[in-house]
Amino acid sequence: MTELDAEDAKIVTLARAARGRVRAAEGAAVRDTDGRTYVGTTVALPSLALSALQVAVAVAVASGATGLEAAALVTEGDGADPAGRAAVADLTSDAPVIIATPRP
Repeated sequence: MTELDAEDAKIVTLARAARGRVRAAEGAAVRDTDGRTYVGTTVALPSLALSALQVAVAVAVASGATGLEAAALVTEGDGADPAGRAAVADLTSDAPVIIATPRP
């Protein structure tokens, strides 16, 4: 991962913490246009499956966010799934999605 500014490093740290706290497959964090942050983890239930990015965006929207500055996804996979990227793009078409590994 390249050197991140302090605000982007913060959302990566939050995504790592969320993932580790619940031992989820992925953790995500987003920063809205007011600078507030929201986190989410993978949801894998028999009746509901959401990516970590989808959850983080849903939490942001439920809290009143109307746009995003950036998103971070912590995963051991190859990157963000299309549905997660689409959720971010629903709020802001040009918000970067930072992909990070579980370990710094």
